[in-house]
Amino acid sequence: MVQWPSVTYRWCLTMSTEAGLFPDIDPVAEATAAQAKGAEPKCSGQPRLRYANRDQIEFRMCALDQLLSEEHEARTVWAYVENLDLTPLLQQIKAVDHGPGASAADPRILIALWLYATLRGIGSARELERRCDPQTGEVAFQWLAGGVSLNYHTLSTFRTAHVDYLDDLLTTSVATLRQEGLVRLERVAQDGIKVRASAGASSFRREATLQHYLQEAEKQVQALKTELNADPAAANRRQQKARERTARERLERVQRALEQLAQVEAQKKPKDKDKARTSTTDPDARVMKMGDGGFRPAVNVQLSTDSATQVITGVDVTNSGGDQGKMAPMVEQHEERYGQAPKQMLVDGGFVKKEDIEAVSPQTTVYAPVPPSKDPERDAHTPCPNDSPAVAEWRSRMATDEAKAIYQRRSQHECVNAIARNRGLQQFRVRGLQKVRAVVLWYVLAHNLMRAVTLRAQRDQEGKTR
Repeated sequence: MVQWPSVTYRWCLTMSTEAGLFPDIDPVAEATAAQAKGAEPKCSGQPRLRYANRDQIEFRMCALDQLLSEEHEARTVWAYVENLDLTPLLQQIKAVDHGPGASAADPRILIALWLYATLRGIGSARELERRCDPQTGEVAFQWLAGGVSLNYHTLSTFRTAHVDYLDDLLTTSVATLRQEGLVRLERVAQDGIKVRASAGASSFRREATLQHYLQEAEKQVQALKTELNADPAAANRRQQKARERTARERLERVQRALEQLAQVEAQKKPKDKDKARTSTTDPDARVMKMGDGGFRPAVNVQLSTDSATQVITGVDVTNSGGDQGKMAPMVEQHEERYGQAPKQMLVDGGFVKKEDIEAVSPQTTVYAPVPPSKDPERDAHTPCPNDSPAVAEWRSRMATDEAKAIYQRRSQHECVNAIARNRGLQQFRVRGLQKVRAVVLWYVLAHNLMRAVTLRAQRDQEGKTR
């Protein structure tokens, strides 16, 4: 930098002032005087700032692993998935070494993505694909994908294609927690949660309309087959196959709706059988009374929870609008999964059924409110003459303060339902009880994964304080 002599600077300043270019002041003298008085020199004009520019394209030299913190939830999900036995899934992959076909995505990636997506409340395969995009996605999803390209069709198919494997994961995960002494299955609470089905109220039709739809669907499928066979070399052959597939799927749904119609008629009174209707969109859906008092197509999701730890231990999906008769099958499910029935079962009044109470005793003690007696002069807790020993014992037990205190702990199960709602269990995007069950199992596995992390952390903390 060139240093100008002070004499030359003052001469230029004097000449410029005389010429009228600057005001008749000496900035150097003014600054010197201000510093002598201890004051800051005055400045005019807008302040010069460095503004954020987030649109600037940059190339960063770093690994994807460095962009995710060590405590991130996605790493917890991946640590769980890494220890899973993937043999049942790997056996279904047709692309093998020295064989034809494109390489399949690692099942661990797909499992981890759906578990983390469930925790984030993401239930759409298209949205999950967008989050995994290497350019515009989120770091956590990009980290889980690890550079493996995925499309929404692969993600959607995988989500519902392995119900048995997901069900086995539930059994294995709870059994592992039992081995560690974190879950005991001494007291289990059960409740039902009604979730909106992927069907509209206008899709429900009676038998006459369903038969008409069936005939039309059969004609359409046959016409498309004839058109496809008549011109096999057409340029739009792929579009014709897609149209045929769509018509065939509609035909199958109508046939399924007619099959389900018989079940709906069996549940109605003889005078109302002609009013039975089923959905042509999702034949397994039923119109149910929801929590807000309205009636909408839905399915009934049954969850059982270890009340001490809030770990989900059992799951079932039905299209029955009520909870009565669902307790005994859940107890049997525990026996099949873990070889042990719960010692205590906490259910609300909607589950009370004498046959269920008799079926689960004496290995399981039922804590449920006793319905009010039809006779206002008789105490509902007093055993009736025709009550079995198990039912009479249940009535007398629920009159005690100890049983009432135990039953109040069933409210802890409501927290599990609320967590599922907050994670997006508001409406299913899939159709059919089998696929719905698969989606519910993803919610259950994601919930139990985070509960296991919390329980192990609490155990380790207690071990340090001892």
